[in-house]
Amino acid sequence: MKPSLDWQHDIDAIVVGASAGGVTALRELLGALPADFQPPMLIVLHLPRHRPSTIAEVLGAYCALPVYEACDKQRIERGSVMFAPPDYHMLVEDEASVALSLDEPVLFSRPAIDPLFSSAAAVFSNRLLAILLTGASTDGSNGLAAVRRAGGTAWVQTPEDATASMMPAAALAYAGAEAVLTLEEICQRMRNRA
Repeated sequence: MKPSLDWQHDIDAIVVGASAGGVTALRELLGALPADFQPPMLIVLHLPRHRPSTIAEVLGAYCALPVYEACDKQRIERGSVMFAPPDYHMLVEDEASVALSLDEPVLFSRPAIDPLFSSAAAVFSNRLLAILLTGASTDGSNGLAAVRRAGGTAWVQTPEDATASMMPAAALAYAGAEAVLTLEEICQRMRNRA
């Protein structure tokens, strides 16, 4: 197992994926981030594809950091949280920006978790932390495997702790993880940066 991460020095970005039960889980996760939290956080939550989303505004009310919906070529800012918009995959283009894609849905989802995790792994390699939360899909398994192959760190919510256990259970079976944690344990690590 890898040693504890130093948020200020070891991690350049955090990617998070969630589906069923994800709004509640993300509310807790974002609420745990301290105001001086530095690594940018990029999030895919499975959303209905054909209607606008207010998820950034809704969850931003619980977070001490700026929370916004990504635009194409949006800069990745330290100390901020960025959500993929409905009907677009969010890809990490380089260390400074994201790109939005209309590529085919992945496992019926766009945005999907796999494209975000895989593209972020290609850019940030061992300086990436990927967190996979609750969900009723196998999206995220391939992306988590890509993160680990690139030397990044994977945390997966304990399936028994998740509202929907399929996503974390499938990812653990396919890709494994550096840590399997309850949501509260993930939040505690964010609060303490350890």
